[in-house]
Amino acid sequence: MLRALAACPPAFALAGVAGLAACGGSSGARVGVGAGTGNGPVAVTDRRVKVSGTPDVSLQVRDWQRPGTTGPTIVLLPGLGGNARCFDSLAPALASRSRVLAISRRGYGLSDKPVPVKTATQHYEVDTLTSDLKAVLDELGLLRVVLGGHSIAGNELTRFAGRYPERVRGLVYLDTTFDYTLNGDTGGEELPLNRRLDEPRPTARDSRSLQAAIAFNRRKTKNWWPPLEANLLDAVDLRIDGSVRMKTSEAIDTAVDTAAHSFSPDYKAVRAPALVVTALPADNRDLFPWLELPLDAKTEKDAADYLRIFRRARISDSNLLVAALNTPHRLTLDNCGHTDFYMEREAEVLRAIQFMTWA
Repeated sequence: MLRALAACPPAFALAGVAGLAACGGSSGARVGVGAGTGNGPVAVTDRRVKVSGTPDVSLQVRDWQRPGTTGPTIVLLPGLGGNARCFDSLAPALASRSRVLAISRRGYGLSDKPVPVKTATQHYEVDTLTSDLKAVLDELGLLRVVLGGHSIAGNELTRFAGRYPERVRGLVYLDTTFDYTLNGDTGGEELPLNRRLDEPRPTARDSRSLQAAIAFNRRKTKNWWPPLEANLLDAVDLRIDGSVRMKTSEAIDTAVDTAAHSFSPDYKAVRAPALVVTALPADNRDLFPWLELPLDAKTEKDAADYLRIFRRARISDSNLLVAALNTPHRLTLDNCGHTDFYMEREAEVLRAIQFMTWA
């Protein structure tokens, strides 16, 4: 069965190259300037915002602003394994009209990483993550925002909108799943079992240097974008010998994944207008970018069957999400992959978000 229809790849797979520098604190934030239009360039400020005292947790927040913008503030949340840097292209594009923030949830990027001890999901339950989000908005004085979330971040959008409806002007679901506790609708078919279709796992050789890590991730990604490299750089530590290791432990990865797949959203509590964006793979490059040609006959058939079943399940799941949110606003993008569709198809995603009339 297809359990995690839109689950992000592991943290090792995700992230502009300048992302290795540490963020400053809120009183000494790092500021950069990017391209912009209208009244001036877009400036990005990197800061850390404290969200918890027991344990002490501060989050990495990137904040894009351009003078004279009048649109609503937009807050972007990454999928599993991602951090704030994965929005390094979409966020400044949105900042032509709005202030835009991207947040690395606890456990990832340059955010603090408390280790679960008492339970497998301790410190990473969906309610904890939504409380972190509220703490960031409170600290920055943001009363009402548009929330955008990729993949498992859809849980945080739905829960936050239910808990704090007065703080939400709108929601953007970026290829998220209707309910991560449910199996996908495969039409009664079994997914083919073929190890060549499995996403590659990193070996010691892939972490011997930053260049090796980048090469490994390029191999299993349809397109290698600067935001993906930036995300990767914020996700790894460079050792003295030049090798790299992930900043996020396996225990934390498991905690976030387990908590996300144990949470069933209550869409009836959502009142804000919502936009649903769905990415549909159309070929092997979209779904299995690591496959090397030529394919043997069995793998070619298995890949085609898997793609057909997967598309059916994703379309069905997207329909459930649209119906649950009771929204007429949806964008379905064909021939793209889950990890990088909002980079590859940025112009279309940007237009869809800017087309919305938020509450």
